[in-house]
Amino acid sequence: MKLGTPLTASATKVMLLGSGELGKEVIIALQRFGVEVIAVDRYANAPGQQVAHRAYTIDMTDADALKALVATEKPHFIVPEIEALNTDALADIENSGTATVIPTVRAVQLTMNREGIRRLAAEELNLPVSPYAFARSEAELQAAIDSGIGYPCFIKPTMSSSGKGQSRITQASQVKAAWDYAATGGRVNQGVVIVEGQIDFDYEITLLTVRAKNAQGEAQTYFCEPIGHVQKNGDYVESWQPQAMTANALKASQHIAKTITDSLGGFGLFGVELFVKNDQVWFSEVSPRPHDTGMVTMCSQRLSEFELHARAILGLPVDVTMTQTGASAVIYGGVDSQNLSYEGLEAALSVPSSDIRLFGKPESFARRRMGVALATGKDSDEARSRAKQAASLVKPAER
Repeated sequence: MKLGTPLTASATKVMLLGSGELGKEVIIALQRFGVEVIAVDRYANAPGQQVAHRAYTIDMTDADALKALVATEKPHFIVPEIEALNTDALADIENSGTATVIPTVRAVQLTMNREGIRRLAAEELNLPVSPYAFARSEAELQAAIDSGIGYPCFIKPTMSSSGKGQSRITQASQVKAAWDYAATGGRVNQGVVIVEGQIDFDYEITLLTVRAKNAQGEAQTYFCEPIGHVQKNGDYVESWQPQAMTANALKASQHIAKTITDSLGGFGLFGVELFVKNDQVWFSEVSPRPHDTGMVTMCSQRLSEFELHARAILGLPVDVTMTQTGASAVIYGGVDSQNLSYEGLEAALSVPSSDIRLFGKPESFARRRMGVALATGKDSDEARSRAKQAASLVKPAER
């Protein structure tokens, strides 16, 4: 791989579509290799836009706007970081030879929509999944539950992130509210929701899976140590690495992750979510990009998930070595504000082996993720305790 010099005619240019806190770290990792980065988001002054060489604010579902921006900037690589994109426009861009979409256009199209990725996993690849059905009306949703999904179950938009639009219901009287919430809570209203039966599992993991070039220039799959996490209302609140699991469960997890990522193809890091009970593993979801639960790797691995993604995109060697046990805990905004400030950082950073990342989002909501606390420890319990303590000591407030 030949890399140029930013802001010159030789520059290697990467455009990120979506520039939140995860995109920000990818941008920093790319810039360490002298890559020229263009950050695009739906709102101004997103975290990644604050550190990129150039920033644009557009509606990324608008095909004409997206194509015009790519024509202006002429990036070598386009790296989608969110779901709300016009993937038909991306396909046209890649087919024209203008730029390479990471990891592939097909991967982006399938993973941005729960219907596409669930059908691929269950119906084409025969991977174990929870019972599921798709519904295009409240009546269809009720019928799917009554015909076999049962209660309790989960209703989700086919396109959403960070738990938006997701509900867990236990009785028929909750179906209407769940349908309404899912139909309006997605990034793009597709007019269809997925209902999933609840399976009996012990814990869930994220298995960060990297498709990168080996020394022979061939595609090879690498696995990070499994990451355990806690979610509330579909949104991650803490994670830790490693998650203890049996050798058989780890082998099954790696098989599922490799099967799904091989099918999606391309190069980059994937976040594969899995449910685990003893030695049994079920596929849940996959993201073709760094995963929010993987922020723990900023303190637990030699190379964070963001550095791994950057290296894989550029065709450079990767190293998935975990160096110490780590944990992360979310810092929420706590208030709705466009003028947020933070107190308690001195106390938070006094927690042993801790660190804080504040994302710099220009607007806060009570349950918006505004930062994350990181910590290491002799084991996952100690690391988790330290991360949660550090997060609790950061006090966001209206300035």
